[in-house]
Amino acid sequence: MKFNDMLKKKKKENMDTPENITEPTPENLADEQQLKDQQAETVETEEIPGPTAEDKLKDELAQANDKYLRLYAEFDNFRRRTQKERAEARETEGKDLIIALLPVLDDFERAQRAMETAVDVAPVKEGVTLIQNKLKNILTQKGLAEMGSIGSPFDADLHEAITNIPAPTDNLKGKVIDEMEKGYTLKERVIRFAKVIVGA
Repeated sequence: MKFNDMLKKKKKENMDTPENITEPTPENLADEQQLKDQQAETVETEEIPGPTAEDKLKDELAQANDKYLRLYAEFDNFRRRTQKERAEARETEGKDLIIALLPVLDDFERAQRAMETAVDVAPVKEGVTLIQNKLKNILTQKGLAEMGSIGSPFDADLHEAITNIPAPTDNLKGKVIDEMEKGYTLKERVIRFAKVIVGA
């Protein structure tokens, strides 16, 4: 029996004339108690509604916004830190090479002082040759290499032709006869083209 039907029945019983009203019996009291319990249950269920779909979506949106803000802040910090590191690296990128060349600079200063009082040229020449070799060794350790051009076929990827001259022999046609300025590679990449004279 439905709750509304029970209410109607109860009202009908209450509308009866006073003569028909009987003394409350344990069964009537039990029915009344059951009716009160059902009314309390309906009130309780109506008072505590669950979260609506809209509330759930609002919560999810708030969480997504929070995650987004945190990620954005982390990325912004990373970007700033990376820019700072790059700027510092640019400022000191040639530091290792400069430190390696400082002893050569010291040797040149000593040679200059020695030339002021030198009477014989031979020891000065020898000193300058030693300094040159020291400089070449340091640069070689850093990956610098000279290009050997004389006698090799002209290659536009390695050489820059200054001029053409008649080849002294037929086998030197199209080949490098003389070198005006040496070419260099750094770790197998051309950093300066060799300026050459080509046989025609």
